[in-house]
Amino acid sequence: MIYSFSHSAISLSNPETKSHFGWDFADAIEMDKEAKKEAFRKYLESSGALDALTKVLVALYEQNDKPSSAIEFIQHKLCGPTVPENEILQAKMSDLQTKYNELLATHQKTCQELEELRNSQPMAASKETVDGEIPKGGL
Repeated sequence: MIYSFSHSAISLSNPETKSHFGWDFADAIEMDKEAKKEAFRKYLESSGALDALTKVLVALYEQNDKPSSAIEFIQHKLCGPTVPENEILQAKMSDLQTKYNELLATHQKTCQELEELRNSQPMAASKETVDGEIPKGGL
């Protein structure tokens, strides 16, 4: 027997659907969600993220004077820069990228000029011996 699955034929809350198939689609979807949550929890645990987050949250809880920004506290404890520090680092990175691009362009120009100088030398320079001496016949 072939079943047609249309929006009106199957409803997750329809008791006929459950009795027809012997199980509830909502239960199956819920089980799938729970399996995904469990897999993600195991991933967090095995990677050490769960322990790190727990330690940071315990440290925040144990603070007598709660910080004004819990997010900045968590970032600091996880060895990340605070928001202002991050903005400063982003600005520095932008400046350094600009300087790098300028130096790279200068380097490429210098290499091109060097290559042009090498190519413009008279053929006499190629007559030099390996140890740099000029042959007895001269130029």
